[in-house]
Amino acid sequence: MTQQIAVIGGDARYLELIRQLQVLPELTIHLIGFDKLEQGFTGLHQTDFDDLDQGQMDAIILPITGTDQEGYVETVFSDQTIQLTEDWFSGLNDTTVVFTGISNAYLDAATERFNVELIPLLNRDDVAIYNSIPTAEGTIMKAIEHTDYTIHSSRVIVVGFGRVGTTVANKFAALGAKVSVCAKSIMDLARITELGHTAIPFHELHEHTGECDLLINTVPDRVVTKNEIQHLPPHGIIFDLASKPGGTDFDYAEHRGIKAILAKSLPGVVAPKTAGKILADVIKQFLIKREENQ
Repeated sequence: MTQQIAVIGGDARYLELIRQLQVLPELTIHLIGFDKLEQGFTGLHQTDFDDLDQGQMDAIILPITGTDQEGYVETVFSDQTIQLTEDWFSGLNDTTVVFTGISNAYLDAATERFNVELIPLLNRDDVAIYNSIPTAEGTIMKAIEHTDYTIHSSRVIVVGFGRVGTTVANKFAALGAKVSVCAKSIMDLARITELGHTAIPFHELHEHTGECDLLINTVPDRVVTKNEIQHLPPHGIIFDLASKPGGTDFDYAEHRGIKAILAKSLPGVVAPKTAGKILADVIKQFLIKREENQ
């Protein structure tokens, strides 16, 4: 039985995602928001949003950013304005699954109201861990770009020891940086020490930023505040890897003359092909499993 998939919007990562999905048998792919591509996809259906029969779709793939709070979808490769209203969601089949990178209150409410399964891919451990690799490489790239000294022997503090923070700390340490990691739990602090990094409890972070060249935040809460920023040396740089709006007081950093960069969507910037394949692998597993269960 042929499955019907609609890819609505997306950035450079989605070009590889689409190529990966094309290899699946018994799959019809409808592309919405890709009409400005210089190079099209052979055998796929370029469709205007208004012409899509969403009630016939087995799966909808939204951009990494999902929608905004009014349901508008980002379209990098199109000038179309696409809005997923509640009426639009009401037209989905009750077996349709919606994939997105991240969700928000609007998406959560719309899909819950009409009993539509929503899968935020970036919430999955496997996707987040795989994505942490290009994120770490992108952070290294930005560190080289924005400094006039080597990463080797630099004093680096990573705030957060989750899926991204762990990889970032290990990659910078592998380049010879003196890495400290700030975390909350006793278990994380013990693991940080075991890995050879310096462990910093969260409530002591401000005591350590005075000797920090690169402060890298991975926590999506306001954790890099005036208290931490005021102690940074003048050459110190903040890279915030958390989802928008980040976890840094950017206004105070600017006031103090500290360079602070919200480095969002690094996998899509530095390695869109790899990032697209990561997403496609998860979606393919889901589609194959569902086909087998039918």
